[in-house]
Amino acid sequence: MHELAITQSVVEAITERLGDARVTAVRLEVGQLAGVVSDSLRFCFDVAAQGTTVEGARLEIDEPPGRGRCRDCGAERAFHDLILLCDCGSADIEILAGRELRIRSVEVA
Repeated sequence: MHELAITQSVVEAITERLGDARVTAVRLEVGQLAGVVSDSLRFCFDVAAQGTTVEGARLEIDEPPGRGRCRDCGAERAFHDLILLCDCGSADIEILAGRELRIRSVEVA
C-alpha cells in the first residue's frame, strides 16, 4: 500500500517545515488520475500522524478530475479513472491534468 508511504512523507514534510507548531488541518490535492486511493490516504494519515504535531489534525482531500487529449483525433475530455480511452477508440491519450499529488495548505493552532 503506497498510500502509507505517501502519508508518512506528507507528515514528515509538515513537521520538518513547521517544527513544534500544532497542526489542526491539512488539505491535500490528489488528482483522480494519480493512482492514489483517497480513503486509504485518510486511514493511513491517522497512523502516520501518531506521536507527531500533526496527530489529531483534520485531513481534507480535493480530487480534481483528470483531463486528457486524444493524440489521434484531438478530442479533449474528462477522465475519472485510469482507463484512458477516447470515444474514437484510441488509447493514445496525453494526460493534461489529474495527476496532482500535493499539499495545498496546512492550518496551525
